[in-house]
Amino acid sequence: QVQLVESGGGLVQAGGSLRLSCAASGTIFNTYAMGWFRQAPGKQRALVATISVGGSTYYADSVKGRFTISRDNAKNTVYLQMNSLKPEDTAVYYCNKFPNTRAWGQGTQVTVSS
Repeated sequence: QVQLVESGGGLVQAGGSLRLSCAASGTIFNTYAMGWFRQAPGKQRALVATISVGGSTYYADSVKGRFTISRDNAKNTVYLQMNSLKPEDTAVYYCNKFPNTRAWGQGTQVTVSS
């Protein structure tokens, strides 16, 4: 099992930025594509962005041009740089392997105020 710990969330005003980190432990991190997901109040958990082992990326239309996913395999860490944040981005953000997710962690709360 690979352990995943999300961090970096917080409270930010609209237009601001946050950088989320997902620290992974284990011996096979560099064999997984990874994704960031979010769940807003009253909504289902939704895919935000993915990154392959080789660095190919995908973004949901709602965040394209504002968010950037990256990974540092040497540090076993996946990042989500979030710029130009909007109140609609308010959610709990989770990381996981993609497309076949394992058990979800606690996530990290992102709150964007207007």
